[in-house]
Amino acid sequence: MPSVAANSRRSAGSPSTVAIGFVSGILSGVSRIGLTAEALLEHAGIATHLLHDRSARIPVARYAALYRLINESLDDEGFALFSRPLRRGSFEFLCRAALSAANLEQALERIARFLRVVQDELEVEVETSGRAAVIVISEEQALPVGAAGRVFAFEWLLRMIHGLAAWLVAHPLPLDEVSFPYPPPLHAADYELVFAPRYTFDAPRLEARFPAEWLALPVRRDEAALRVFLVDAPASITTLYRRDRALGLRVREHLRAALPEQPTLPAIARRLLLSPRTLHRRLEDEGTSFRAIKDGLRRDLAIDWLTKTARPLSRIGADLGFADAAVFYRAFSAWTGSGPREYRKRFRHTPPAA
Repeated sequence: MPSVAANSRRSAGSPSTVAIGFVSGILSGVSRIGLTAEALLEHAGIATHLLHDRSARIPVARYAALYRLINESLDDEGFALFSRPLRRGSFEFLCRAALSAANLEQALERIARFLRVVQDELEVEVETSGRAAVIVISEEQALPVGAAGRVFAFEWLLRMIHGLAAWLVAHPLPLDEVSFPYPPPLHAADYELVFAPRYTFDAPRLEARFPAEWLALPVRRDEAALRVFLVDAPASITTLYRRDRALGLRVREHLRAALPEQPTLPAIARRLLLSPRTLHRRLEDEGTSFRAIKDGLRRDLAIDWLTKTARPLSRIGADLGFADAAVFYRAFSAWTGSGPREYRKRFRHTPPAA
């Protein structure tokens, strides 16, 4: 199979390419069991020299091919990242453990228990904090791989848990914020497309936040749906980009450029040369919605301005397009569990700037 170098330098975050950092990560454990990265790359049709080019990107299809090839060659769905292999079929049994759960909360608890049985290094828990639910991944034992493998292990496990959870409840579950327990990797610019619009590094443990109300969502899948799902899973839910996820970012950019005006979905659809129905459907496919993007943008900007500037609260509300201070207060309280004034007092971490 010929190696692929074309299209390896598209812009960061392009949904049709994958940063080379993810490729280095997925390969980081293979030498432990006697395989070479070069041989796997060759079979997947990826030029080996790209591993040494920090700015390189490869087509998503080649990354997916490499993902499946490693699983098959190693008989390990965990890519030799853990001290014990996750034999092929582990993901199927994980799905079956969660399939009969009543709701998302119970499904996540079963996923955490299953993962505790099959590997020793990363412990998964689900916590609640105010109005947020938190998927927590802690390193209980050192992983038997280097830094790149450690980064990929956290990335992969979060994507798998999150992707499976969304499939089980047949509902988009966009994450609000993720903190990672390592320094920013070279491919950190892609994290907004892969994980969440807000993310931080060097945390004590991985924490992925989403609205706690979603824990009550019922599990909607059945055995028949699982049989179809397993044809392509787990690669289908842990591959980085699904169906042009950048559309949500484009909507967010248009909304930010229009502030303090608040364009409607039909207005944004016209700017993107799409019908409102198509825009709604494609955002749903990406795991989000127009309302979620709009609220997320205003929440993120409000938090940034409250914690990093001395901008008056009334001006922040007006700049975000709220009709008055009371409406802004109610919205911010719903987002964070506290009022904007209290939030600023607790979390302002840099000297105020005008």
